[in-house]
Amino acid sequence: QVQLVESGGGLVQAGGSLRLSCAASGRFFAINTMGWYRQAPGKQRELVAVITTGGRINYADSVTGRFTISRDNGQKTVYLQMSSVKPEDTAVYYCNAAARLSGLLVATTTYWGQGTQVTVSS
Repeated sequence: QVQLVESGGGLVQAGGSLRLSCAASGRFFAINTMGWYRQAPGKQRELVAVITTGGRINYADSVTGRFTISRDNGQKTVYLQMSSVKPEDTAVYYCNAAARLSGLLVATTTYWGQGTQVTVSS
């Protein structure tokens, strides 16, 4: 079982910066992948960025060059450094993790945080 808690959301001016954090806790064997998704009003939830324990990263085209995802050495916290933010970045940002719950089972289980609101004003 994994609990994910996001922090760092808030109001920011267009062109500014914001840093989101997500801390994982609970009982699990390992977290293979952590990432960030976002959902704007009236829109589908979409991928922002993901990172594996090996450091492989994928970004959405809309944030490439502006956002940076990273993960600490303990592999339990993921960050999203948002720079040059735009009003269209306004959304609820959700932390996501794919975790192995046992060393005897290869399959992973997906968990979601509660979300943190990011509002970019113009």
